Amino acid sequence: MAFRLFAAPSPHIHGGESTRRIMGDVVLALLPALAVSTYVLGWRVLLTTAVAVLACVLFEYLIQRFLFKRGTTIGDLSAVVTGVLLAFNLPVGIPWWIVVIGALVAIGIGKMTFGGLGCNPFNPALTGRIFLLIAYPVQMTDWTTNVPDALSGSTLLAEVKAGVSGVADINLVEMLYGQMNGSLGEIGSLALILGGLYLLVRRVITWHIPVAVLGTMALFALCVALGDGGAMLYKLPLFHILAGGALLGAIFMATDYSTSPMTHKGMIIYGVGIGLLTMIIRLWGAYPEGMSFAIFIMNAATPLINKYCRPKRFGVK
Repeated sequence: MAFRLFAAPSPHIHGGESTRRIMGDVVLALLPALAVSTYVLGWRVLLTTAVAVLACVLFEYLIQRFLFKRGTTIGDLSAVVTGVLLAFNLPVGIPWWIVVIGALVAIGIGKMTFGGLGCNPFNPALTGRIFLLIAYPVQMTDWTTNVPDALSGSTLLAEVKAGVSGVADINLVEMLYGQMNGSLGEIGSLALILGGLYLLVRRVITWHIPVAVLGTMALFALCVALGDGGAMLYKLPLFHILAGGALLGAIFMATDYSTSPMTHKGMIIYGVGIGLLTMIIRLWGAYPEGMSFAIFIMNAATPLINKYCRPKRFGVK
């Protein structure tokens, strides 16, 4: 009797991870930063985050239920993560209806247009953020708030770029604990670092992308400081790591499974590219912050990186 062998589609070995567990860990890792942001900027942080999350979940449900006419996947918490990350890229005083538009773009265009989770080439939250930055530049760069005693005014990156203040005048310790202005996810660098360590311990992410991004930014800033006669030699690298969306982008957004390379070598190339582009935009571009654009550009380069960083097949010399 002839025996027939049937090979099921990969992966052939399954671990204990599930999409819901991974996304749940990401949400837990973001909670410390959410708490610090709420403490610094006030209750509107929770309102903006709630609107973004609810809108993302609702749009994903409606698109799958009435356009795709299939079962919904909102239970995997991926839409919740998109909502939280979208909110973390917005200023606290932004109108709620702009948040809803951002959620529609993030889910409808950034995710579901390509088939849903795992098929999107670009990070959905960044897609929404970049669209809002282009469509509503005034509201997206308005850092004032009506919360008493809360921070207001320009971000540190904007002040340094405009020459209003210098790096020498900035307290790095205050930046570490959240005493700076910016979007919801830029407040509290220490909280973001703790969240990143949690994801590393839970093996949700690896060190390759965050270290490549932040290391490249620090090295680039160090070279700039040396070229400037050694001014702010130690402070400039730390400033660029703690300011803006560097930590949020490197830890939580650049590491998105769907939009980042699959191999460790590819991850390092990808991270170095993000770090270089971020610093080039920050120092010589029109925008004071370049992390979102850098990740978006390198998302587009991910298929090419995967193509040329494929591991050798077993037995091939």
